[in-house]
Amino acid sequence: MYPPRSPRRRGVAWAATAFTALAVLGAAPSATAAAGSGPTASDAPAGKVDPALRAAVGKGKESTFFVVMKQRADLSAAKAEHAHKDKAKSAFAALRAQAGASQKSLSALLDKEKVGHESFWIANAVKVTGDQRLVDELARRSDVASIVKEQHYKLDEIEASKTPGTKTDAASGASDVTPEWGVKDIKADQVWGQYDDRGDGIVIANVDSGVQYDHPALVGNYRGNLGNGTFSHDYNWYDPTGQCTTDAPCDNNGHGTHTMGTMVGQDGVGVAPGAKWIAAKGCESASCSDSSLLAAGQWILAPTDHNGQNPKPELAPDIVNNSWGGGDTNFYQDIVKAWNAAGIFEAFASGNDGDGTTCSTGHAPGSQADSYGVGAYDVDGKIAEFSGFGPSVFDGSMKPNISAPGVNVRSTWPGNGYKSISGTSMATPHVAGAVALLWAAAPSLIGHIDETRALLDQGSADVDDTHCGGTAAMNNVWGSGKLDILASVDAAPHSAGTVTGTATDRATGKAATATVTAQNADTKRAVTTGADGTFQLHLPAGTYTLTTTGYGFASRTDTVTLANAETKTLAVALDAVAHHTVSGTVLDVAGKPLKGAAVTFADAPLDAVTTGADGGYTFPSVAEGSFHLAVTPAAPVLCNGDWTGALTVDGNESVKASLPPRTDAAGTYSCTPGSYSWIAGKTNVALSGDENAKAVALPFPVTYYGVPYTSANITTNGLVNFLSPRLGDYANTALPAAAQPNGAVAAFWDDLTLDKKSSVQTATTGAAGKRSFAIVWNNAALVSDTSVRITFEAVFDEATGAITLQYKGIGTKASQQGSSATVGMENQAGTDALQYSFNESVLKDASAIRFSPKAA
Repeated sequence: MYPPRSPRRRGVAWAATAFTALAVLGAAPSATAAAGSGPTASDAPAGKVDPALRAAVGKGKESTFFVVMKQRADLSAAKAEHAHKDKAKSAFAALRAQAGASQKSLSALLDKEKVGHESFWIANAVKVTGDQRLVDELARRSDVASIVKEQHYKLDEIEASKTPGTKTDAASGASDVTPEWGVKDIKADQVWGQYDDRGDGIVIANVDSGVQYDHPALVGNYRGNLGNGTFSHDYNWYDPTGQCTTDAPCDNNGHGTHTMGTMVGQDGVGVAPGAKWIAAKGCESASCSDSSLLAAGQWILAPTDHNGQNPKPELAPDIVNNSWGGGDTNFYQDIVKAWNAAGIFEAFASGNDGDGTTCSTGHAPGSQADSYGVGAYDVDGKIAEFSGFGPSVFDGSMKPNISAPGVNVRSTWPGNGYKSISGTSMATPHVAGAVALLWAAAPSLIGHIDETRALLDQGSADVDDTHCGGTAAMNNVWGSGKLDILASVDAAPHSAGTVTGTATDRATGKAATATVTAQNADTKRAVTTGADGTFQLHLPAGTYTLTTTGYGFASRTDTVTLANAETKTLAVALDAVAHHTVSGTVLDVAGKPLKGAAVTFADAPLDAVTTGADGGYTFPSVAEGSFHLAVTPAAPVLCNGDWTGALTVDGNESVKASLPPRTDAAGTYSCTPGSYSWIAGKTNVALSGDENAKAVALPFPVTYYGVPYTSANITTNGLVNFLSPRLGDYANTALPAAAQPNGAVAAFWDDLTLDKKSSVQTATTGAAGKRSFAIVWNNAALVSDTSVRITFEAVFDEATGAITLQYKGIGTKASQQGSSATVGMENQAGTDALQYSFNESVLKDASAIRFSPKAA
């Protein structure tokens, strides 16, 4: 008996409730159970398996869990590095190398047993979905430290009403705005005035629900803002949850936009309005899964491009805010240790389960020894009733570390507005922003976590409340006391000098928009000039090369030597350059002109242009310089990949952009239009009816996402599933999707039925070593309209490992052309895929799509 069909498709339901997906989605039969009898629970070593996981996999059920390896990376070399970028590079290399070596044997076992899995190097853990037999088998391994059930952490509930906000110039960092009460209470505004310090040159991140990146109070500080309304999100934004519908930052909750505003927002809401920001969406909506948090944690240490590739730890933020938590597990502490070793300051909310009296109400990760936990107080200086107290129930450490404003905190909100919210989530970004002020004023502290924590503690105002233990100077209610960033900056080592200046157009004398980068062997800091062309950089004493670059101007280089506490002012006059025309043609992956493609300059403030019917485009006026031209195909994307090419403009230029084959995120497979050559079926497969599947032996081993298979499951719904039959998967989804089915080729995934007019057949052609194996669906009918018939096949090539999907007899009806079907392929963990189409009428008669594996 299968569940009744719902008019709402599974993909839509999952997207709306991602944080509870594990509780509502069905589980696949276990690969280990299918392989034969295994050990009982009593055979597994005691203590290795999370009790919550034990309960979740009882009575034949499955659950998603993490296998944590025993080996930990040695991060001592990273800690010993002086510069933040060198710390991050060293930590990244050590963590990835250790995970690669220690997970190799486990991955081989999971591949052999056809179990999808996903590796996380930052915690040396592997994500798996399975049953009790699999859990017990993995627990007996000597290289496994523990096995823990996936958890979901809470964001603060939103209990607030909108409050009006006044829009001002988001890029100005003006000093005439009225600071919010929390900004004033921690004396951030006094740091602005006394030290002329607003966090310039520091990069802050949050792991949260996302950010409305174009909010007027935030857009000017976004590191991906190129100016003139153009943006580059590579290395500046990451969404492992898949909730955002475009590559641009989004926030489907509001929480992340609010915390980011408290850190860097204009209009008086932000503590460090001169700092830049980037973000990782570690929370699906009101809750954050371990999977998304781990992925976000990795990205913070080594940001990637929009495909999740080409990591660059040197672009890691200086500071990361974490306004989430819950539970009492040490799982996330590996990420905290990695960040600290990489020189990234982290701040964590202490939690909102307090009652104003009871001790040990704080929660992990903020309540644990390695984390810098933050409590909350109100405008009257009283501890918030909800603020989590110590000592830590996990390790007995004194928590929180410090307290900050967290009641009725007004900050930015999606929709270009403002809202007041309460919670330790609101207190924590006050601390993150304060560290930006501290590091901008005392850059010798950048990347030095212990010294920074000590200065924050030293500057804080003591509050004598010892009813949960401790002293007036450090207790389990307030931590070290109320945050006072002015006192911390006053006490900091003032080994910095300051460079200020104004960038102008030499010919006109008008202010110029430019980036000023100061660099020597140990330090590299960059700032963007304000609307009036002014800039400032706080730098450790030393000699620097100062490079000023701006669109439309020739690069200028100056040398500056600074002594301690010295200020030097530069008049940076820039020479304008000539402008030229850039034009060309965009060709699709088949070499034909592509209409509707967006052509942009990835690193210049120029509006995008769209190709015409002939694939042509023109930029009438482009300044001389070196750039990267980028092309993004319009939907339906099909097999067309994105294109990027370097371009030096020193005259009128013509650029032909031939789009490459699109690939999955890891580059494992690429997609191209195939050469149509229909293979007729010969051997009948005993498969019929609705929601049915049949396992077939493969005539040769088929390697799929790196794993060889000798059998596969054919389903009535147009799937070739290498892991399990997955009966009942009539509702297709976009790929990839964490929900089952995984490890499947979607030849034409729709709700299909095989009646007396239909059949499924196989055929093998060619000589040994060069064989092709075809799985053919003949006249499969749509359940929604059995008069609509589809004939299609999946062909596996022995010599190349390619998979070709072919379509025959496709007519004029949208449903025949794929309007309700998924076409593509997905890896075994449901974390990567190469999707050709999803609910798009793009399939044609006598056509072929070829998925080719990356050459070894």
